[in-house]
Amino acid sequence: MLHSVPLAQIWRGDFLESSHRGHAVVSTFEGEIVDAWGNPEHVILPRSSCKILQALPLVTSGAADAFGLTSRQLALSCASHQGAKIHSNLVLSWLKDLGKTDDDFRCGTQWPRDIAASNDLVKTDQTACRYHNNCSGKHCGFLTLSKHLGAGPDYHLVDHPVQQAVRTAFEDITGETSPGYGIDGCSAPNWACTMAGLARAMARCAGEESDTMGSAAARLRDAMMAHPELVAGETRACTELMRAAPGVALKTGAEAVFIAIIPSLKLGISVKIEDGGTRASEAVIAALLIRLGVLDAAHTASLKRLGPIHNWDGLQTGRISVELN
Repeated sequence: MLHSVPLAQIWRGDFLESSHRGHAVVSTFEGEIVDAWGNPEHVILPRSSCKILQALPLVTSGAADAFGLTSRQLALSCASHQGAKIHSNLVLSWLKDLGKTDDDFRCGTQWPRDIAASNDLVKTDQTACRYHNNCSGKHCGFLTLSKHLGAGPDYHLVDHPVQQAVRTAFEDITGETSPGYGIDGCSAPNWACTMAGLARAMARCAGEESDTMGSAAARLRDAMMAHPELVAGETRACTELMRAAPGVALKTGAEAVFIAIIPSLKLGISVKIEDGGTRASEAVIAALLIRLGVLDAAHTASLKRLGPIHNWDGLQTGRISVELN
């Protein structure tokens, strides 16, 4: 059995300060592994990197069309947003259209990560709500699907029709029977898969298949690429790298998972850093996009993840290197 391999290193001068091990897979639409580092059969919880897969039943069921969802709403259903006004206003509008309120969410309350939104709450003596939760867009999608199916309010439970639909879609597009699930930070089940299965799923999202699943995947992918600011937010890797690499859909997940969908090459990428270091997963995904020719190494978004490290006085103190031999 293959093990994880060193993928990212942090240097300070001539001294190696940190080393991050992990796994990475580049897959074709047909499931052929083009490149792999570590163990392609390593099983992970993809966390929020797979939100596009969790949103598939929203489209395949006909719920998205029945409720007239826009591409902005579809992008938000795949997002881990930071609670900025651009995110929370869209969530609130979506809730209103559904005839739902913040109390109908099952994702829990989370303080917004966006500094301006957070400061505004403090200045006005308000508290955070569920709609500020970084997964509230995904949960709007769950609520929409649940209403379309005429199902009950506890859409987050594993035996609820919404989550069963998610599991079916997840296993279909990864080409695997999931060995189980964990409960994510937003209380929804997160189904496990292999690194190869996750990359294969993202490659299938990169295709232009005319079947129901393929069309839904393409529609969600295109929405993410059209609205990178909704998928994450300003200063975030997903948003900045999508802007730097037009035509590529990207999504990070907790514990240093990162995926890429590259329609022009019909390729999918999965990355997992063993120690959960997000800095390393961002560097590795950027390096892989550069390697595949879809991201400029000199772009500021690339240099932010792979360039020299500076201290508070502007002095160069180190560098990040990615090993993809």
